[in-house]
Amino acid sequence: MTQTSESVTWLTQAAYDQLKAELDYLSGPARTEIATKIAAAREEGDLRENGGYHAAKEEQGKQELRVRQLTQLLESAKVGTAPASDGEVAPGTVVKIAFDGDEDDTMSFLLASREYASSDFETYSPQSPLGTGVMGKKVGENAEYELPNGKKATVKILDVKPFTG
Repeated sequence: MTQTSESVTWLTQAAYDQLKAELDYLSGPARTEIATKIAAAREEGDLRENGGYHAAKEEQGKQELRVRQLTQLLESAKVGTAPASDGEVAPGTVVKIAFDGDEDDTMSFLLASREYASSDFETYSPQSPLGTGVMGKKVGENAEYELPNGKKATVKILDVKPFTG
């Protein structure tokens, strides 16, 4: 998965196929399963005190949200290889950073949403404090972000490459 500055989401064919299969399952068999659970729980009586019913309805809500997310993503995605990176941090890039300017204390991570998490790299969301801080920065630039304790941290961008999955 890679996004260019125009916010086009690029997916490999394998990633597209995996997300499409998830959407097909959630839109078909999973909907039938949850409807069956809800109907069975409804038959148990008083819905105000029926934990199974409320759990099934909550599960249905989460499932429908995921269906909407996948539908939107797949409608706007392009399958193929993203254009070469210009060295700017963007979603879908692998970023190597140095903490507090110490070039011996480095980390590489994939900047992407959870759907694209990789076993090769830690994955940070573009909306995370670190992701927000490094977004749009180029190799050699410093980025600042807020730590959970409220303090600021600075990292230096050492390398930016498109994620090839």
